[in-house]
Amino acid sequence: MSDATTALAEPSLSVILIDITVLGMMAITAIAIARLRSLFAIVMLSGVYSLFSATWFVIVDAVDVAFTEAAVGAGISTALILGGMLLTVRTAKQDDRVLKRIAPFLVCLVTGAVLVYATIDLPSFGDPTSPANTYLAKEYMERNVTDVGIPNVVTSILASYRGFDTFGETGVVFIAGLAVALLIGFGERSLSASMAKGKKSTGSLVPETSTTDHHVILRVMGKLLIPIIIMYAFYVQFHGDYSPGGGFQAGVIFAVGIILYALIFGVVAALTHVTAGFARYLALAGFIIYGTVGIYAMLNGGNFLDYDFIVAEGPEGHHGQHYGILGVELGVLFAVAGSMLTIFYAFAGRAPEIEDEDW
Repeated sequence: MSDATTALAEPSLSVILIDITVLGMMAITAIAIARLRSLFAIVMLSGVYSLFSATWFVIVDAVDVAFTEAAVGAGISTALILGGMLLTVRTAKQDDRVLKRIAPFLVCLVTGAVLVYATIDLPSFGDPTSPANTYLAKEYMERNVTDVGIPNVVTSILASYRGFDTFGETGVVFIAGLAVALLIGFGERSLSASMAKGKKSTGSLVPETSTTDHHVILRVMGKLLIPIIIMYAFYVQFHGDYSPGGGFQAGVIFAVGIILYALIFGVVAALTHVTAGFARYLALAGFIIYGTVGIYAMLNGGNFLDYDFIVAEGPEGHHGQHYGILGVELGVLFAVAGSMLTIFYAFAGRAPEIEDEDW
């Protein structure tokens, strides 16, 4: 093995120290989450844990995964859990039963031991002779230029090589959002009923505005940041062919911008601009757009999602691949953004009506 290959396979001491530091902080955060009783603190630390996870993914060169973890784990998941927390108490009840306290720890311990045991037969981290590097990665890297022509190989794999799997994932996201809405309600009905009765909803879902509003700084900064967040979402969407990003990440970032508006200015204000019905139709439109791209390729004589047959050039050139990937990524953007907003409205719109002294 050459010196260059050895250097690639063996990380430097500084990288090892960074790995240990990040993993140690993740472990400390997990222990703190397990010991806390305050649900709000648990939710916040869960977001911190997701940020540490995203940092870890960046360290191991999985930037696309880090992007998704930061947007979903630290961003939208935190907002959704906060919305769900409005439907329950603020502090977990103390359970003095020893077995009920030890049983979850034993389950985690056994599961962790099994996972560690399963890693014994895995190749060393970064080993250039591992099957993933000698077959899959090498195959995709070599064929991407001639097959797809997209600079970002991750986008080529997700949207083209395994486009059928990504279509299934898009369908899962859409069905998940619809299922949540069907189970707990669509959100706007509960809010409309609450507003019709003239009662105040929980927390800041329907915030009051006055000349002495102590949230003025938050509102001003929100007005500055939300347009930038939305613009960044479209940048991630249309620049995903050349850098980390794409429809999944862009859809979540777009939804985060709307959710941030709802958290600052109230769900009623957000529903005025982006209704829950529009969010559901947006998710449905995304799923339909993705499938339509595949059907259009079939009508032109190719297989489902065979982008080479989207344009008249047939299997020659890459224009079909570019147009096909652009179309399916747009469908993913709509499906993810619409589904995330539907889930948020479903939780936030069901906020129970309580008295001010109870909050």
